[in-house]
Amino acid sequence: MLLHNKEDKETLRKKLMAEPFFRKTLSFYRYTHITKPHAWRDALFLAFSEFNILGRIYVAHEGINAQLSVPEDNWEQFLAFLEHDPKLKDVPLKIAIEDDGKSFYKLIVRVKKMIVADGLAPDSYDVSNVGTHLTAAEWNAAMKQKDTVVVDMRNHYESEIGRFENAVTPDADTFKDALVLAKDLLQGKEKKKILLYCTGGIRCEKASSYLRHHGFSDVNQLHGGIIEYARQVKRQGLPSRFQGKNFVFDERRGERITEDILSHCHQCDALCDTHVNCANDACHLLFIQCDACREKYEGCCTPACQEFIHLPAAEQKVRRKGMNNAPGVYKSRLRPKLKELLPK
Repeated sequence: MLLHNKEDKETLRKKLMAEPFFRKTLSFYRYTHITKPHAWRDALFLAFSEFNILGRIYVAHEGINAQLSVPEDNWEQFLAFLEHDPKLKDVPLKIAIEDDGKSFYKLIVRVKKMIVADGLAPDSYDVSNVGTHLTAAEWNAAMKQKDTVVVDMRNHYESEIGRFENAVTPDADTFKDALVLAKDLLQGKEKKKILLYCTGGIRCEKASSYLRHHGFSDVNQLHGGIIEYARQVKRQGLPSRFQGKNFVFDERRGERITEDILSHCHQCDALCDTHVNCANDACHLLFIQCDACREKYEGCCTPACQEFIHLPAAEQKVRRKGMNNAPGVYKSRLRPKLKELLPK
């Protein structure tokens, strides 16, 4: 019984690109007690493989967090499967608004300690005591109220390309960092109306309960996150208070919400909000690169990586052994000071 992928990345990518049918990209999560996460993990992998579903799923004792790509022909079967599992029945689905169906190329189902890593002690929050969930219309109205504080609970590379107007954006590399930074940035505002948002809502479940545990009385969160907000805005004809792109954790790396471009190429400072991974697989740095720099540096983050990709394959393999970071790149793999490493 096959319970994991056997084919290599390139083979899987080619299969995906050759598919003659369309897929829907979606995400969902649910906090629910899972007594046997490994057994449930195997059952999900077998069922979703049968439906030709691709994506990434994390299962833990505390619940499930999933990002999926479902063939349209198998959509009804997928929904029926969810409805027949008591742990997934009526789970809210966040469906992508900008989607070419090529968001994932394989299915990964992993058992984790937590579905969202937060680094917190179990007694530092109560996930059953969360903030008030707001629809897109309610969120827009709340943003207009005096002394409202909007907080982005995502990482800095996500808020860099898109965010709500006047939002507090913690300079965080991880959700664990964002939680602590957000609480520190909000000190003295315990009685103000706090509005939290993230990609699909899952991080705000923990963030809102964490803030309520620490004395913040009026905590609210965007129901369904930016993904659902964008769908409601489009469907109801509401003004979008979110500007730019919504970073997503799949092959697309972003969904455009408005035409605003808020960020710049990390190599030349031109207006740009396209995230790429360095073409040097020994580096794979995530950074923002414009078309001109992509052509100039062949998709690489630095001249050192550009030189690396032209080495013979055998030599690349030897050099990759023991390499933990891109050659000469700033310590944080998500906050590169690339301009300092380029020729003057």
